Amino acid sequence: MTLVFDAVACVRGGRPLFADVSFALAPGDAAVVTGPNGIGKSSLIRIAAGLLAPSEGTVSCDAGIALLTEASALDVDQTLGAALRFWATLDRTPDPTGRVARAIAALDLTALSDIPVRLLSTGQRRRAALARVTASGAPIWLLDEPANGLDADSIARLRALLAEHRAQGGIALIATHVALDLPHATEVAL
Repeated sequence: MTLVFDAVACVRGGRPLFADVSFALAPGDAAVVTGPNGIGKSSLIRIAAGLLAPSEGTVSCDAGIALLTEASALDVDQTLGAALRFWATLDRTPDPTGRVARAIAALDLTALSDIPVRLLSTGQRRRAALARVTASGAPIWLLDEPANGLDADSIARLRALLAEHRAQGGIALIATHVALDLPHATEVAL
């Protein structure tokens, strides 16, 4: 299982954002993409997900991915538990109900599992989106600004989830403005 960028460049709207980005992530690895607003951090995550083609270079990924973007991708009319079970079932993971229960507990959302997603606060929605990624069972996590809207306790939970994911052989590619203090993570500075 790997995620490899080889001399990747990105042009959006005729404007070059970044060029010659190369890195390789193997099981247990993480890379943190940093840089100012508008430099292309989110575009790099979208390229990794296959949602955007690089203008130059190649990206190879040989395992399943879970993507976290600004939108939670959860049905706002469903309860949190039902919305997460929908994705876990769609992901065809073993034991979707158990995965969702563990993800909800890991992100301190158990008391909210019967609440409609539309009633969750910004931070709760972000934790719910992280629960969706956690419950996916995907070995590669692509996280675009995962700490947005999170309080200090939730950021600590995010760090713990990332550490556990990596310890189990998972890969994480994270675009962020918030220092997450991930041991042995590669920095991709744009």
